[in-house]
Amino acid sequence: MLESDDTTLSPPKTVSFWAAFAFWLKLGFISFGGPAGQISIMHQELVERRRWISERRFLHALNYCMVLPGPEAQQLAIYIGWLMHRTLGGIVAGTLFVLPSLFILIALSWAYIAYGDLPLVAGLFYGIKPAVTAIVFQAAHRIGSRALKNKLLWGIAIAAFVAIFAANIPFPAIVAIAALLGYVGGKLYPEQFKVGGGHGSSAKSFGAALIDDHTPTPAHARFSWSRVLKVIVIGALLWAIPIALLMSWFGLDGVFTQMGLFFTKAALLTFGGAYAVLPYVFQGAVEHYGWLSATQMIDGLGLGETTPGPLIMVVAFVGFIGGYLKEVFGPEALFLSGATAATLVTWFTFLPSFVFILLGGPLVESTHGNLKFTAPLTAITAAVVGVILDLALFFGYHVLWPTGLSGRFDVTSAVIALAAFIALLRYKANVIHVIAACAVIGLLVKLLAL
Repeated sequence: MLESDDTTLSPPKTVSFWAAFAFWLKLGFISFGGPAGQISIMHQELVERRRWISERRFLHALNYCMVLPGPEAQQLAIYIGWLMHRTLGGIVAGTLFVLPSLFILIALSWAYIAYGDLPLVAGLFYGIKPAVTAIVFQAAHRIGSRALKNKLLWGIAIAAFVAIFAANIPFPAIVAIAALLGYVGGKLYPEQFKVGGGHGSSAKSFGAALIDDHTPTPAHARFSWSRVLKVIVIGALLWAIPIALLMSWFGLDGVFTQMGLFFTKAALLTFGGAYAVLPYVFQGAVEHYGWLSATQMIDGLGLGETTPGPLIMVVAFVGFIGGYLKEVFGPEALFLSGATAATLVTWFTFLPSFVFILLGGPLVESTHGNLKFTAPLTAITAAVVGVILDLALFFGYHVLWPTGLSGRFDVTSAVIALAAFIALLRYKANVIHVIAACAVIGLLVKLLAL
């Protein structure tokens, strides 16, 4: 008997908008595992099982998303939704990717700030903190092992670490300097900056797809200057109108206004994933504005790791805690203040992702060749490794010396952090499983100490 050839399968019938809507809603609730896990889920569902898009077109879209600031998995969902069902399809796909996470984080943030002092909750977070520290160290190792392929890029990473650790240079300045170094270095030493690169093409085929390798670009996805102008104007208005309203209601120095402006800048700096921008968020939210404490920031990252959606959704926690503690709507409406702040922060963080995809998608569709990382992006990625290492050391300091260097070294937290790091690095353990195990250990330690 001859084996069946998957490549002879006929493409699926046209997918309705509401069938796609149901999938994007489902994805919003199951998108655990960070960008790699989320992209893997979309590949399995959309390329292998449903065959809505071919392998090559999927990777082509992903390579574009990889060179943009912002969460690449969400941007990939926007891109595919837009390609299938026009602008509305992209908006629905991108919104449903983060909406369940927003609601979950608002609920968890409220429970955290309202009941965080209870022994049960305190014990859980006692174990989560060192786990988060290990996760950030592992992120630095993971990104560094992929990005630092020569001495020049190692030098950029070390310089970035020194710049933020010793000189306290702001993260945006480090990104700008790294990009300039990459631009110049790419011209002088091009071979040294060709290690960046995303995802290559694949020869795999899972059968004919609805959007196949040679499927013509649909009319709505073709480039036109009028469409570019329309996207730019609408995107600018969707940013400017809320900012203008916030300024008129709360003033330029109001908490909500400052959050809108700050997280807009953060959204434009998320090259290299959420861990890359977390140091900038920490610098602003904790050190400059005082919206929350360093300990609360660590706890928020732990919550962000255990909820679906992109990790950068931790900004919703930052917004909620800041709005809640600043009592923007008064002491009688703390939850409303927090929930409003979380929603605003999410809006300003993710709006650029929609604009980037709807603006650049037609250009990407005009050629189906593989996109590559540019030399500036390669240098930025190298610098990001140094910045993430600084963040990991900062977290480690607050976890292992909770009362300062002159105080007691927390041996138990150190053991939990080391065990978590080994589980992640050596045994490739699932992040959520590691956090859950550490939370239980932390709870047991606290209960036994009572």
